[in-house]
Amino acid sequence: MSDQAQFSGFVCPLPLRDYPRIVLGHGSGGRLSAELIRHLFVPLLANDALSALNDQALLEVEGVRLAFTTDSFVVQPLFFPGGSIGSLAVHGTINDLAVSGARPLFLSAGFILEEGLAMDALGQVVTDMARAAQAAGVQVVTGDTKVVEQGKGDGLFVNTAGIGVVPADVHIAADRARPGDVILLNGTVGDHGMAIMSVREGLAFETELVSDSAPLHTLVAAMLEVTRDIHCLRDATRGGLAAVLNELAEQSNVGMVLEEAAVPVKPSVQAACEMLGLDPLYVANEGKLVAIVPREHADAVLAAMRAHPLGREAAIVGEVVEEHAGMVVARTTIGAQRVVDMPLGEILPRIC
Repeated sequence: MSDQAQFSGFVCPLPLRDYPRIVLGHGSGGRLSAELIRHLFVPLLANDALSALNDQALLEVEGVRLAFTTDSFVVQPLFFPGGSIGSLAVHGTINDLAVSGARPLFLSAGFILEEGLAMDALGQVVTDMARAAQAAGVQVVTGDTKVVEQGKGDGLFVNTAGIGVVPADVHIAADRARPGDVILLNGTVGDHGMAIMSVREGLAFETELVSDSAPLHTLVAAMLEVTRDIHCLRDATRGGLAAVLNELAEQSNVGMVLEEAAVPVKPSVQAACEMLGLDPLYVANEGKLVAIVPREHADAVLAAMRAHPLGREAAIVGEVVEEHAGMVVARTTIGAQRVVDMPLGEILPRIC
């Protein structure tokens, strides 16, 4: 069969549930997103780098190991406590490179602008992007701009790509978690998602909710100075900590046990989650990473994380086990256990 014939009569290799059209949940980072990627994009675009399903592609070019990633940002509102779509685009792209152990070098930025967008707003977004890139030590070296008709673009969307260099002796991947490994987290969860929702919903708290958006590459570098033997790293963005642990458990074919009481959550975030009926484990972050490390290195890596400004509240939050492969179980504060499943669809739309 020719390629043309194969693609013109495309039939999804596995069913994508009963969704004849795209819904918001397909962009959630949860189970619907995973099904769309695994059952549509990966079979049609199949290659070894893509099929690894990491947050970046690991490529070797003339003996140099490169990490390459792309991302798109559609957050609303464009400006929020702790950042904007401009700084978020830089941080998010850097973090997808950083969790491979890469040293980020260069970014691209593509802007889709809606007719009628205030020039002052665009100028502030680009200023925030420039400041974030300069502070992180990366350069935005190429880009593109398109304009769509009023009512067709919701103000501003940003697409990025990033490239970095991976040390030859670093091998971090989503399928390397092993029973006996320890799960570490670099700080409080839910800050970004709740900061976005507080602005949207007009929620007021005694303490302002502020996004945790930050570049994590220097934190990862500090961890790698302790040991190169870090099995998995993933930044906990869409779908939060719960989605990340489920992805790693599935790709590594292991079980994971989460100590719920050990997961740090700010009181204001907890209050906001309770008000909105949300579980902080499922709320998006933009400055938090999950590390899966061998038990013998856990204490030293934890100490290095706590010595870094972005890891002062780092904690050991669980362990990898042989039992219930592909599943995450939480030990609750009252001593019971509950399954922490992969979220199905959209919990908080448009948060990144």
